[in-house]
Amino acid sequence: MPFPIINSIASWVLKQRIHQIELFLKYPNEVQQELLMNLIRNCDETVIGKKYDFESIKSYETFAERIPVSSYEDLEPMIEETRKGYQNIFWNTPIKWFAKSSGTTNAKSKFIPVSSEALEDCHYKASKDLLCMYLNNNENSEMFLGKSLRLGGSSQIYENNNTFFGDLSAILIENMPMWAEFSSTPSNKVSLMSEWESKLTAIINETKTENVTSFAGVPSWMLVLLNRILTETGKENLFDLWPNLEVYFHGGVSFEPYREQYKKILPKSDFKYYEIYNASEGFFAIQDLNYSNDLLLMLDYGIFYEFIPMDTFGTPNQKIVRLSEVELFKNYAMVITTNSGLWRYMIGDTVRFTSLSPYRIRVSGRTKHHINVFGEELMIENTDTAIAKTCSALNCEVIDYTVAPIFMDGKEKGAHEWMIEFKKRPESITLFQKTLDENIQSVNSDYEAKRYNNMTLNELKINVARENLFYDWLKENNKLGGQHKIPRLSNQRDYLEQLLQMQQNINTKL
Repeated sequence: MPFPIINSIASWVLKQRIHQIELFLKYPNEVQQELLMNLIRNCDETVIGKKYDFESIKSYETFAERIPVSSYEDLEPMIEETRKGYQNIFWNTPIKWFAKSSGTTNAKSKFIPVSSEALEDCHYKASKDLLCMYLNNNENSEMFLGKSLRLGGSSQIYENNNTFFGDLSAILIENMPMWAEFSSTPSNKVSLMSEWESKLTAIINETKTENVTSFAGVPSWMLVLLNRILTETGKENLFDLWPNLEVYFHGGVSFEPYREQYKKILPKSDFKYYEIYNASEGFFAIQDLNYSNDLLLMLDYGIFYEFIPMDTFGTPNQKIVRLSEVELFKNYAMVITTNSGLWRYMIGDTVRFTSLSPYRIRVSGRTKHHINVFGEELMIENTDTAIAKTCSALNCEVIDYTVAPIFMDGKEKGAHEWMIEFKKRPESITLFQKTLDENIQSVNSDYEAKRYNNMTLNELKINVARENLFYDWLKENNKLGGQHKIPRLSNQRDYLEQLLQMQQNINTKL
């Protein structure tokens, strides 16, 4: 299809959508309130609707008072009933798709319900919005002349009692319109391959001769693929292979630790990076401006938002606020009510608001993946920023890292112990350790206070990981590729001890 026609179609879609976006930008709280009431009305006759008498709920206050905040474990019995084929339990239309998600741990898999409304009005709607926003900001884009290199999950769809489960990306591929495959590479068959290392080879074989103009995927795994492509093709950078590349749509993990490595393989100052924030539970936010680190919270995707201030999270004084009550630059745990029947569900992510008009956010971490053993409230955002600053200052590169506490034992003060795998090692680990510690203090005042004169915390400790340690850890736990990621921070030492043991085992063999 000629570029002018493609551009005209995309522009038409943009114009049809833009007034709706402007509506929630202008009346965000009203749009959210109406959305909540619609969700409640839709489910009056469901099992959960009758349990909490949805029919009598006329206000947010009654909703918040009556319906408890829930975790996956709280909802699991109802979800399992739906997986067995029973319907109308927590959502009023049949749910036959479940996004299988196991997170970063070895815990039992979660099966997140995905309704047809969530597919159309959330996930696919967001994908179109992302492209429309990008085109709106880049009117001369020729992205639609080529293909998008996608790197999704590594799982096929499985059937059980006439319901289906698999990675969210597999579900999206299974249900997407036919035209979408023509604009993407690799093929659906390769995209759904389960074995990661064979899949990499197949992707390279299918994509190296394509006109790739954009790519989309998790930064850590995409970097593995792109470096492998450069090695296989003997190219110096990606523009030598795909000269029309113009944008990378990324999400899943923070981009900051990988930014400099991407700049090396994509050496053009005007290359665009667009961040998205989505999960199995829904699509939440989109970067709507070029060269921005802030994400526009999308308020009309069938998701109602609430927030728990992290300074009260998990305490007897825990409180929950709605969107109209949030404050700038404060960390919140996100609570969602969705058009897949997740009612006041804690998704496990933390965000902070960088703008209230419109509502823009940055993802700051995970409720379970932070360190607060000594009152330091260390978030993933802090460590990612500090790693990036340290690598820039000392001309080195980090592939992956994880951090755990060193607990006080009566004789020694506490500290943080790191395992870091370098792509390019610093000249001095001692200097890296000192600089990283100082950079964490500069971005986290609580950590700085605990480190003052070694009052509570000693200087952090670094273990240098052997080559491929994190990759081997993921492989051993059957978590290669897709949405799997290294747990950055933990209040316990489980992950770190496993990695230390693997490192020691290799050293012993050597």
